[in-house]
Amino acid sequence: MEEYAREPCPWRIVDDCGGAFTMGAIGGSIFQAIKGFRNSPAGMSYRMNGSLTAIKARAPIIGGNFAVWGGLFSTIDCSLIKVRGKEDPWNAIMSGAATGGILAARSGPGAMVGSALIGGVLLALIEGVGILFTRFTSEQFRPLTLEEQLEMMKNQDPSLMGGQPPPLSSEHTQFQ
Repeated sequence: MEEYAREPCPWRIVDDCGGAFTMGAIGGSIFQAIKGFRNSPAGMSYRMNGSLTAIKARAPIIGGNFAVWGGLFSTIDCSLIKVRGKEDPWNAIMSGAATGGILAARSGPGAMVGSALIGGVLLALIEGVGILFTRFTSEQFRPLTLEEQLEMMKNQDPSLMGGQPPPLSSEHTQFQ
C-alpha cells in the first residue's frame, strides 16, 4: 500500500510528530483567528488585534496537542509493526485505540475505554475509506483479458471493423 513510500520507523515518529504539529498550528490559527475576531469589541482594529492575540495565545498549544497525539500514535504504530512483523491497517486501528486510551488515562478508566473506542473506530473508518479508494482506483490498472484486448484493438483500428467508413456529408465534400 502507500505505507512503502513512508520513512522507516524511527524517523516516521519524528516526521508524523512534526506534521501533526503543523496541521494543528495551522488549523488552530484559523479557528482562533475567527474566535478572536468574533469575541473582540466592535471596530476593525480591535477585532484584528483580538484575532492576532488569540492566535498567539492558543495556536501553539493546539499544535502541541496535535503533535503529542501524532507522536504517540506513530510510536505505538511502529511498536506494533515490530511486534507483529507486518504493516497492515490493523496496526493503525490498534494504534488509534491505544492512543485514545493513553491520552485519556488521567480521566479514569471509563474515559479511557470511551476514548479508546472512539480512536479505534475513527482509525477504522479512515483505513476503510483508504482501502475502498485504493480498490476503486486500482481497477484501471488491472491486466486486460485477451477478449478485452481484441475488443480494444477492434475499436482503435478502422481496418478491423469490417465495414465501410461512413459517407462524407455534403458539408465535408465542398472542401474537396
